[in-house]
Order: sequence, then structure tokens, then C-alpha cells
Amino acid sequence: MHGPLGRLLIRLGVYMQKKYSLTILLTLLVGFAAGAMFYFSQQAAAELGHQLANRDGAPALAGAAEAAEEAEQEGVIELSEEQIRSAGIVIATAQSAQLNSYLTLPGEVRFDEERTAHVLPPSAGVVAQVQVELGQPVKAGQVLATVASQQVSELRSELAAAGRRVELARTTFVREKQLWQEGISAEQDYLLAQQTLQEAQIALANARQKGQAISPAEDGKGGNLYSLRAPLDGIVVEKHLVPGEVVSEASAAFTVADMRRVWVTFNLAPQDLLKARIGQRVRISAPELKAQVEGQVSYLSNLLGEQTRSAIARVSIDNPQGLWRPGLFVSAGLLTDSRQAVVSVPGSAIQTIEDKPSVFVRSATGFVLRPVTIGQSSEGLVEVSSGLKAGEQVASSGSFILKSELGKGSAEHAH
Repeated sequence: MHGPLGRLLIRLGVYMQKKYSLTILLTLLVGFAAGAMFYFSQQAAAELGHQLANRDGAPALAGAAEAAEEAEQEGVIELSEEQIRSAGIVIATAQSAQLNSYLTLPGEVRFDEERTAHVLPPSAGVVAQVQVELGQPVKAGQVLATVASQQVSELRSELAAAGRRVELARTTFVREKQLWQEGISAEQDYLLAQQTLQEAQIALANARQKGQAISPAEDGKGGNLYSLRAPLDGIVVEKHLVPGEVVSEASAAFTVADMRRVWVTFNLAPQDLLKARIGQRVRISAPELKAQVEGQVSYLSNLLGEQTRSAIARVSIDNPQGLWRPGLFVSAGLLTDSRQAVVSVPGSAIQTIEDKPSVFVRSATGFVLRPVTIGQSSEGLVEVSSGLKAGEQVASSGSFILKSELGKGSAEHAH
């Protein structure tokens, strides 16, 4: 081992030992460097995260807090009492109410035919004078016009002659009766005088009836004039006479109508006939006049019209001020159902927000938006089936202002 070969082996072993030691050293150095880099990278990452947290974390947390607060305050509008009054917002209380259902049909105002009279001349003649104007109120018996008639002259002459014949027959009868009682004349003469008197009286009564049929007020007066008189209290709604005009018994001279009561008629289709009955409540409204009145069905036709294939229903309504004029088109609401709603609010309190019916409920600081479920509506009221209790106060008139303010707030948050 101490020869050349031994020395070579010793050198080779030393070399291999040194090389192996170097490899181990290099491996250790690489591992140490990797560990150091990992440590420092972790420290750097932690430091960077700490710096980022200090720089950006606070605003992010603040933004989250603001978002939570906004979510909590969504739908809340703070207003003072003075602001509510200034905005014209009216507060209404949710309460129980009776809701009615109506079948709405088109209708028309007409004359009450039982209070409308058509005045026709009873005898042909020439109009001498017209005493009234179209639209003038008149009283029963008031003279509307005077007419000169040859027939009237003849009837009055006949009446006068019949009157004189009665006087003569009565005188004869009294004399014949006295002579018969004294035994001077025969009973036959007395009976004949009695018969003549009775015939004269019948002729006089007949003449008087003819005269009264033409003009009762002028009965017994001379001349050829007779008067057309108003048959009832009312208004002259038609006038077709002028002085000098020739008229006959078929001439439509005047129409006088009592406008203190009128009819409203409407048509009922066959499928609606079972919903109507005599005495049923009907609401009559005229949007153009901003007027509404209630009445009852007073007539229901038993026949269907040939053209319309519907039945006519009629309502009588009082018209003391003359507001409801014949010819006016109206809306007739036939009451078909009536029930009690537990909670109802004015229709103006309901606002549609995000496609949901909602109300603004009064709170201590203003109003709070609350979605509700609505049901039947009638006569300005809307039933609230859920989302609101009786006794709670809501914004009624002016609630659209709150909706507008809520929309402005949503737009600002969006920006």
C-alpha cells in the first residue's frame, strides 16, 4: 500500500472525499439559500399585505359599512311635519270599508214621459198670438198661444142657441105645468113640454162638452178664438208656432216637460239580465259635469230590441237644478256585489315601485316604503289584503311626491 499504487489510491480517495464534501457543501448552500429566499419572501409578502391593509383596507371596510347602512335605510324618507304640510301630502288612516262592485254600462238621460206633455191644437185655425218663448217655465193652465178657428165660432153659436132653447123650453114647461095643475090644459101638453125641456138640456150639455174639448176656459165666450194652455208645470222644450201660421189637429204646437225628474235608460245584454232587478241600486255619473247621483231600477223591459238584442232598463232620478239634461250621455253603474273589506286605503295611496304595489307608511321621522298586496277597488278605495294593518297611517294625496324623492335617492346611490 505504500508503493506507487498505494499512493495513487490514497490520492484518489482524498480527491473523492474532497469532491464528495464539496457536493454536500453545495447542496447545503443551495438548501440554505432556498430557505432564506422562502423566509424573506414570506416576510415581504406579510409586509406588503400589512402595507396594503393599512393603505386600502380602511376605505374598503368603510364602504362596506356605508353599503350596509344604505341597505338599512332603503325606502326611508325623513320629513318633518312642516315639510309634509309644505309638500301637500295628506295622511289617511287604513280602515275597514264597504266595497261595492258595479257593472258599468253606457246610458242616456231622457225626458220623464209621465211628466212630458205634447200640446196639439184641438181644432184647425190660424195662430193669432204666441205668448211664450222656447225654454220658458210655465204653470199648469197658463196660455201658450191663441188660435182663431171657424169651428170654434160655430160651436159657440151652437152653444148659445142651445142655451136659449133651454130657457124657452123651461118657460113653456113651467106654464104647462101650472095649467095642467089648474085643470086648464091636458096632461099630454104638460108631458110634451117636459120632454122638450129635457131634450133642450141634453143639447145644451152636448154643446158645452164640445166647447170644453176645444177650450175649457173660454166656454160660453163669444168669438172664434181659443187658447192653447199648458197642461202641467214645466218648461217649454219645443215650440212650433208663429203668428199667422195655419195649424190643424195634427200640428205639434208645444212640448212642455217637467224637468224636476228625468229618466236614465241603458241597455242590458242577455248575459247581464240576471244581474238586474227592479229596485236595484244604480250609480249615475257624468264625468263632463263632474256630477254623480244614485237611483234605482224602476223599469226592466221584458223584450229584447230587434236591432240591439238587449233589454232596456230605466232609472228615475231627481233633477231639481236641471243639471241632468235629456240627451246627455252618462255612465250607469249597476250594483252587483257589496262586501266589507278589513283594511282599505284611498287609491291615491297606492304607488307602483319596482313593479310592486306599495304604500308609504307614516313613521316618527317621516315615511317608510312598504310593499302590500291589494285586492278589489271601488269608489276611490282599494282593499289591502296583506302588508298593512287597520289603524296605520299612510300618505294619500301627494304620495307620488314621496315616490319621486325615493327615485332621486336611488339614482344618487347608483352614481
